[in-house]
Amino acid sequence: MKHFIIIFSVFSLIACQDKKAEMVHAEVKQPIAIVIHGGAGTILKENMTDSLEQAYLSILDQAVSKGYQMLENEKSSLDVVEEVVKILEDSPLFNAGKGAVFTNDGKHELDAAIMDGSNQKAGAVAGLTRIKNPISLARLVMEKSEHVMMIGQGAEIFAEAHGIEFVNQDYFYTKERFEGLKKAQEEDRIMLDHHKKSKDEKFGTVGCVALDKNGTIAAATSTGGMTNKKFGRVGDVPIIGAGTYAKNKVCGVSATGWGEFFIRNVVAYDIAAQIMYQSKSLQEAAKHTIFEKVGKMGGDGGIIAIDDQGNIAMVFNTAGMYRASINNDKKKYIGIYKD
Repeated sequence: MKHFIIIFSVFSLIACQDKKAEMVHAEVKQPIAIVIHGGAGTILKENMTDSLEQAYLSILDQAVSKGYQMLENEKSSLDVVEEVVKILEDSPLFNAGKGAVFTNDGKHELDAAIMDGSNQKAGAVAGLTRIKNPISLARLVMEKSEHVMMIGQGAEIFAEAHGIEFVNQDYFYTKERFEGLKKAQEEDRIMLDHHKKSKDEKFGTVGCVALDKNGTIAAATSTGGMTNKKFGRVGDVPIIGAGTYAKNKVCGVSATGWGEFFIRNVVAYDIAAQIMYQSKSLQEAAKHTIFEKVGKMGGDGGIIAIDDQGNIAMVFNTAGMYRASINNDKKKYIGIYKD
């Protein structure tokens, strides 16, 4: 009888410990988080009117709030990043979709990419001229084709076959971007007259990274490229690992800035690699890549990122970056200039 009581007590203790473990596990919820950007560059408060500043803050708030609400409603991170980037593409304030910058010959060429961290599938498009929301086409490439990247006319034929919305080139026009082209072309002429090299005008891009209740990280980025770009130039945005990257249990990254330097430094993957192979924190990895690699090489720009714990990074080496985030504690941050 004594042995029975002892054995019963041991089993009761084990059962109690198991129950406590289950309760602790149940209390630990998968974090959710979202971060967005609308481009990095020479963004100075003295050059910003109050009304324009408020317009940027408003659309950033709208986009990040919409995305977080979707996460709370258990939408997938892929759905979230696509929807949020579409909001930014539809705003004339940013260099993506409506409001995209002009090429040297007065046209618009758009690029976008999206990546699913759960399986590392990705879709990218480049050189689009008639697609209203390039990010949606990038997702279609990922989900409805065996390819990762499609460009130009071929990508648009694929888009037509899948019912993507087309627009005329006039849709992308804004007065500010056209004036930016004329200014860049005049600077080109002056530089040539003085036998100096000129570089295309940079004006950022838009992006979103999200972590959902299933622990899946997704990243999406969309851009109109550089003002006055020539020869079918394509930057880092549609290059998976350079401007866009996501891997579950590691991080998701969306970049903005001088694309050539982001390609050469494989920026988005470089941040993930430091976390995987050097056990760096997300913030440490992002700062090292942006300041010690891109910056020292002569490039500028920034990144947004989220890791598997819901930690958020918004790192840039420029005067400003349009950005916003909401973490797992529902703490919202919206910024434009350096803090």
